Amino acid sequence: MDRLEAFRNIAAQAHRGELAFPTNVNASLKIQHMLDDPECHLEAAARLIAGEPLLSARTVALANSAAYNRSGADITTVRHAVMRLGFRVLRSAAASLVIRQFGSKLKTPSLRTKAEQLWEHTAHVAALAQVIARKMTNIDPETAMFAGIIHEVGGFYLLSRADDFPGLLDGDPEDWEEYGETIIGRSVLKALAVPESVVAAIDALWHGVGALPPESLGDILLLANALAPVASPLHQRVDAASNGTIMSTDLTIGQETLNSILEESASEVQSLVAALLY
Repeated sequence: MDRLEAFRNIAAQAHRGELAFPTNVNASLKIQHMLDDPECHLEAAARLIAGEPLLSARTVALANSAAYNRSGADITTVRHAVMRLGFRVLRSAAASLVIRQFGSKLKTPSLRTKAEQLWEHTAHVAALAQVIARKMTNIDPETAMFAGIIHEVGGFYLLSRADDFPGLLDGDPEDWEEYGETIIGRSVLKALAVPESVVAAIDALWHGVGALPPESLGDILLLANALAPVASPLHQRVDAASNGTIMSTDLTIGQETLNSILEESASEVQSLVAALLY
């Protein structure tokens, strides 16, 4: 089977809802679904998270990051971390665990390298999206961080299948953009029950042109994606200032504001990235 035929095969399965998630991903998805339950209270969430060591560590790290630890008082328990973060951030932490686990069982060294680079890129996009939303828009920053965390979920799914299809990701990135984003990406987002507003923002990232200053969640993702210092290994890099990615009627004012915000928020961004990479 050649690589284009493999792409079509995987895309057709995804379109039919036949998604092959690794076992550890399915276990983490159960945690995410329980956190989505409106009957799940903070104490129950703390017990749930405490039972998953990786999620516990990431939750505490996020709670102690500069973005969420405004008092400067570090905490060391999952319960206190849950109380500080709240459910919206906890869902992002759970989503980050789900996505990271897509690449955790890869056997091919080159694919493991791609998965690590893709997660580094994802962590930077999520952190930048959170800060950009909070400092430049009225859009919920936790939604922006969640969108940043899951914006490459289709790529992670494809990586998880690539051990079975040697050479799948060795060719033209346009093949991934044709099959991975439009079919595989949307199918995985649907399987993860991602809200439609977030799916629409990710779709804008895949195909859209954004405004600077950002006006929508899609604009935020486009800007964060372009500014991320680690590029996705599945896409060609586009300069944040090029009109191939960012269009603006007031580019000069927007760029000056953006530069100032990024400089002021550098420690918060780095702290969030470190917590997500933990």
